[in-house]
Amino acid sequence: MIRKCLFPAAGYGTRFLPATKAMPKEMLPVVNKPLIQYGVEEARAAGLQHMAIVTGRGKRALEDHFDISYELEHQIRGSDKEKFLSGTRELMETCTFSYTRQVEMKGLGHAILSGQPLIGDEPFAVVLADDLCLNLEGDGVLAQMIALYKQFRCSIVAIQEVPLDQTHKYGIIAGEQIRDDIYRVNSMVEKPKPEDAPSNLAIIGRYILTADIFDLIADTEPGKGGEIQITDALMKQAQNGCVLAYKFKGKRFDCGGAEGYIEATNFCYENLYKKGL
Repeated sequence: MIRKCLFPAAGYGTRFLPATKAMPKEMLPVVNKPLIQYGVEEARAAGLQHMAIVTGRGKRALEDHFDISYELEHQIRGSDKEKFLSGTRELMETCTFSYTRQVEMKGLGHAILSGQPLIGDEPFAVVLADDLCLNLEGDGVLAQMIALYKQFRCSIVAIQEVPLDQTHKYGIIAGEQIRDDIYRVNSMVEKPKPEDAPSNLAIIGRYILTADIFDLIADTEPGKGGEIQITDALMKQAQNGCVLAYKFKGKRFDCGGAEGYIEATNFCYENLYKKGL
């Protein structure tokens, strides 16, 4: 079964400059917790314990966040501020963290391939931390997808409907609807113009991938923007009838840009922080 979650976290975060000039976008705080911690918590709640993080230059803060800070913890020991580190400590105690570097930024497909030494030959989850996903009424998005994987045993991408004039921002799928919330993918296009989009069903930053994806990525030529696209590798899988798209339950915030980030902060403040969650 699925034990590991891969976090591609080497990108520059250019949509959030200048804030991300010297700080990883995954460390942007939503209220008082960084995006990467929300992602790890979602993975842990789905039963995953091995967190594999693909980093790059200037991303040392990600490793430091899931490590002991002796000076800080000594300074706040016994104070009412100590409680704010309890969530991070729990993750450190219940999960293992491993890291590798993506030396060149060659797209999401290349980032996932860079994580192969940490994953090995087994199915795994992928979380893009700047896509913050929350479901206050049930299982998190990753837990929902892992439940589907137990039934179908194939790669799964999370999707949501987007306005047609925004298809150029996403990978877009089309396929045969086999349940109200599940499609068998037969077409997948990276960032198409609205007039070229096969649907308005957009892939967001949650994936379940089978281990053969690594060989497929390795054989994938650079596509749009000269990058190795994960959608191209997934399309090869889809041609064998083994990729599903899932319309998840919950809310998704695009925290890679200011508008989605502010929406996420307001939502989390009202629904989580003020309620002590």
